Formats: sequence, C-alpha cells, structure tokens
Amino acid sequence: MNRPHTPAGDGTIPVGSDADEQQDAGAVLAESSAAVDEDALADAGLPRDGSGQMVVPGSDRRVSLAHRLYNGEAGLDVVGHSKLIYKVTAVIVLLCVLSMVFRGFNFGIEFEGGDSFKAPGTSAELTQIRTAAEDAGATVSSAQIVGGDTVLLRTAALDGNAQTAVQNAIAKAAGVAPNEVSADAVSADWGNDITNQALIALVVFLVAVVAFLALRFQPKMAVGAMLSLLHDIVLTAGIYSLVGFEVTPSTVIGFLTILGFSLYDTVVVFDKVDENVKDLDRGARMTWSEAANLAVNQTLMRSINTSIIALLPVAGLLFVGAGLLGVGTLKDLALVLFVGLAAGTYSSIFLATPIVADLKEREPAQIALRRRVLARRSAAGRKAAVAAGPVASARRSRGGSSVAVAERELPGQVTGDMVVESPASVRREPGTGGTSTPRPGARPQRPGGRPSGKRRR
Repeated sequence: MNRPHTPAGDGTIPVGSDADEQQDAGAVLAESSAAVDEDALADAGLPRDGSGQMVVPGSDRRVSLAHRLYNGEAGLDVVGHSKLIYKVTAVIVLLCVLSMVFRGFNFGIEFEGGDSFKAPGTSAELTQIRTAAEDAGATVSSAQIVGGDTVLLRTAALDGNAQTAVQNAIAKAAGVAPNEVSADAVSADWGNDITNQALIALVVFLVAVVAFLALRFQPKMAVGAMLSLLHDIVLTAGIYSLVGFEVTPSTVIGFLTILGFSLYDTVVVFDKVDENVKDLDRGARMTWSEAANLAVNQTLMRSINTSIIALLPVAGLLFVGAGLLGVGTLKDLALVLFVGLAAGTYSSIFLATPIVADLKEREPAQIALRRRVLARRSAAGRKAAVAAGPVASARRSRGGSSVAVAERELPGQVTGDMVVESPASVRREPGTGGTSTPRPGARPQRPGGRPSGKRRR
C-alpha cells in the first residue's frame, strides 16, 4: 500500500514509497558518467565541443588535455617524433652559434678591463652624466642606477689624464665636487682568472655527472644527458649574445646554476624510464622506445610544474627588478637563469629521452625485442580479425518449431552459432496459459502430457 506523497513541484520534499522510487534522471546520468573512464567515453561516441574536447551529457566534466596530462594519459608521442624535434632544435642551435660567432658577447670590465665611476645622482640625471663622460673622451659600456641614488658608469680603460678629465666632467654634470666622484680601475687579469676558474668547475661538474649517470643508469643515458646539457649551454649563450646583455661575474654564477637544474629534471625522467624498461624481454608487450615515451608522459606534469615554480621568482627578478625598478645588477643574473631554466625544461623532455631511445634501438637485443613485439601484435591482429568475422545463418528445426541464431561480435572472442528457442517453439502448460519449466532431472514432456521415451505397457 502506497502512502500519500506531496508533489515535488511545489518545492517540498516528496514522501511515500512511490516517491522513494523516483530518481532524478539527470543526476543519475551525471554521476554515472563521471565514473566512466575516458576510453569508454570515446568509444561511446560522446559529442565534442568547439575545441575538440569530449563533453559528458548531464555533467560539467570535460576530458581536457590538462586532465590527461595530470593523469599521465596525454599520449604525446615525443620519442616517435624525434626526427622533427631534432630538426627544430638544430635550427635554433645554429642561429645561436651564428650569433656568437658574428655578434660576440658584451663583456663587462671584469673580463676586458676598464674604469668605473660612481657619483651621486638620480635616474633623471643618468643620461646627462653619460653624455658628459662620452664628451670627455670615454667609451661608456654601461650606465645604471645602483642603490637608488648613485650613478655607476663603466668605461673602457683610460690613462691617468683621461681618467681625471672624465671624473671632472661627471662631477660637473652631476653638480657635485670632483672628490665626490670615485674612480676605480679594473684589470683584465681578474676577469681571466674568473673565466679559468669557471671552466675548471664546469669540467669537474660534467665529469662527475657523466660518472654518476653511467653507474646509476647506463652509459647511453649519460650521453643523452650531456647532449641535452650542451644544448642548454649553447642556447643560453646564444640568447645572451642576441640580446646584448653585459657578461659579468653574476652571469657566470647563473650559468653554472642552470646546469644543475637541467640535469635534475633529466634524472627524474631517466629514473622513470629505468623503471619502465625493466623485464621488457619477458613480456614483449612494448619496445624500449615505447616504454621510454610512456615515462616521458608520466613525468611530464611534474617537469612542467617544477619549471613553472622555478621560473616565477626568476621572472620577478628579470621583469620587475630589472625592468621596472631599474636594478641593473639583477638583470645579468635574471636573464641567464630565465633562459637556462626554460631551455633545461625543453631539453629534459624533448631531447634527452629521444636521444637515449634512438641509441638503444640500435642494439641487437632491442632490435630482436622490436621484432618480437611486432610479431606478437601481428598475431593478435589476425586473431582479432578472425574472431570478428560475421556469422549469418538461419535454421529451423523439425516439428514446426522456429530457431533463431544470435550473432555476437565481441573483440577477442570467437563467434559462433548460439541456438535460441523462439516463443513459438515453447509449449504452453495446459490449463494455465503459461509455459512449463522442466524440473531438474525430469524428462521433457510430450505435447500430450506423457513423458518422452518408451511407452508403458
């Protein structure tokens, strides 16, 4: 017996057994579709919006690229497009090399030697002071405000008389006494010492990294890491040459810093690759390149998130500190860090792993593995083709009973004829209008009600 219930249309909650059985069709569809995986959604032929994303009816869920990236299911074929990646990278590296050869670098006085002058002044007086120094015969390489109230000029090397003349000209333009302008001479030998020490540190660093990667993973991974690191070095130096920023000791410090970050990201990807390629010969389900490409997709969002977090403060130094506040001392460090971090992210994802995969696929063992994988897939494809063959037949049994043939085409299963009794072949039970169901172990009944088999005597 059903209890009375209040209609739900007036905003009240319905009650009663009938109301308990009522369901919101839209809510049920949204809940069920949210639990379906993306492959099932694609197979179901769900509609897509203007951007090509699948839209689940009754819910706000969209199978977006970001969702697939976070779950490691983006399926980006990075290793498969290695040739295209190499071509694009080669063009960029060539432009950087040409810039370094023909444009060169704007070395600071720490590397080339020269004189520096400091005088009280503001940014409004910077242009006037620089012009006065150039009129006095100095070749000004840089002029900037430091500390908010001090003008710093760096010029080429000057002799004693020329240095005094420039000092007096700067004092006159700044409106201060000559003794308030400090002049310092920097020898080029100091810059050479810095360069030599940086090169020694770089060589030691590279040797230690190669040894670690060769022992921890394998030598081919060390080769891939070194080639991607060389890409980062050339790209960062080339951008510095194109922009024309002054190369200072801060630039060298930032340059050495980005090398560690680039290798950190590469080692993270290599660790996942090493995990995926274990026991490949035993299963023969994927090739070495496919396992490496899977590792790239699985660590893609981690690399992107790490790079974004690292680039945000560096971008603040570059665009806010150097651009808006005019702090020139931060500009040299910020640019090399910004370019180096971005280049390291690119190389760890799109260069290091494809290089290693190309080297590994040349090994005889990996060539044999690829043949086994392809043979297994070919056999599976033939089996699926045979299993999916259409079965179309119709049979009719003796005695007027009709028989239907059920045709099923399920992937991975061999189809066959499945006999299904039609309603016309099922005997009705006398006196009831229903059909009789034989009891377990009982003989089938003849239409006359007698059991089948021999007649009783």
